[in-house]
Amino acid sequence: MSSPGEFYKSLPPITKAYGTICFLTTVASQLGLYRIETIALIHELVFSEFQVWRLLTNFFFLGNFSVNFAIRLLMIIRYGVQLEQGPFQRRTADFLWMMIFGALSLLVLSFIPILRGAFLGISLVFMLVYIWSREFPNAQVNIYGLVALKAFYLPWAMLALDVIFGSPLAPDLMGIIAGHLYYFLTVLHPLAGGRNIIFTPKLVHKLVARARLGYPTNAHVPQDRATGAAFTGRSYRLNASTGRGFSFRRFWSS
Repeated sequence: MSSPGEFYKSLPPITKAYGTICFLTTVASQLGLYRIETIALIHELVFSEFQVWRLLTNFFFLGNFSVNFAIRLLMIIRYGVQLEQGPFQRRTADFLWMMIFGALSLLVLSFIPILRGAFLGISLVFMLVYIWSREFPNAQVNIYGLVALKAFYLPWAMLALDVIFGSPLAPDLMGIIAGHLYYFLTVLHPLAGGRNIIFTPKLVHKLVARARLGYPTNAHVPQDRATGAAFTGRSYRLNASTGRGFSFRRFWSS
């Protein structure tokens, strides 16, 4: 068993950075160092008073300390790590671009009145869950110790739980839309003979290289694609513990 410090150091760079920022954002909020209204996505203030930082900071607040917050943080660690060390291994810039693309997609969706929200971090985390479920469709997931299903169906099962417990559907729906858009453009469309039209910008590669995050030369790493039907994943193996199936427990606020 590794110590908490060793475990933290072993986390891949983008997952570690995003999870750490989200944690520190909540810590600072709980300590009263700032008011969450100052980082919320309020479109009127972004355009009328040029408070452009809100376009970024709203992704870092996952709620106050609670069971829900802990579950969301664990989702970042579980699914982010498995993506960054699996399909995106040695492709740190591509993983960072996936997060940026997802954030941009969610910002666009937030202009739709019924999807508008002050914080999009939960949707970004759900986007990770959706993409993970597509990359590892045959992984076994256990919900509440009662229902076992393949990871491919996990986002829809979580959405169904939202309906049952009366939780807002918009954050999860936005995550599904953003995740599917990315997966379609980078995996499904190329598999059907199309081109990948959202290549990672050179600026992102340079940023990763300058910050010495992971492997900045990911543009030269072969990217294997599954040759079967759509949504078959890319044939990356999970670690041993996940391969035996894992228990997914999520708590919901009213």
